[in-house]
Amino acid sequence: MLDSLKTPLTVAGRILLALMFVLAGVGKLTNVGGTAAYMGSAGLPALPALAVLVGLIELLGGLAIATGFMARWAALALATFTLVASLIFHRYWSLPADQQMMQQLLFMKNMAVTGGMLVLAALGPGPASLGKPTRP
Repeated sequence: MLDSLKTPLTVAGRILLALMFVLAGVGKLTNVGGTAAYMGSAGLPALPALAVLVGLIELLGGLAIATGFMARWAALALATFTLVASLIFHRYWSLPADQQMMQQLLFMKNMAVTGGMLVLAALGPGPASLGKPTRP
C-alpha cells in the first residue's frame, strides 16, 4: 500500500473504532436511569453509579482511541468491556430460534470490534496520535 495513505487510514480507522464507544457513552451518561434499568433487566445491579461508570469507560476509552492518547490501554479496556458485555447482553445461544439471528449478529459484530481493539493494543495507535511513539 502507498505509504502516503498510512496516516489518513490509521486516523480514520481509530475514529471509526472509537465512534460506537463515544456515542454509546454519551447515550448512557445522558440517560443514566434508562441505562441502569436496562442493565437490571440483564441481571446486573440496576445502579445509577454502575451506569455512569460504564458510560465513562466507553466515552473516555473512545476518546483515547480516537486521539491515540494511551490508546493501547484504552483498547485493552474496551476489548475486555466489549467481550464481557457481549457475553451478558447478546446470549443468542440461550434464546428461542426465532430470536437468535439478531443477537448473533450483534454478538459477532462485537467480537470483530474486540479483535480490532486487540490489534490496536498490540500495534499501538500509529501515526498522528497524541500518544508516545510506539513500537510493534
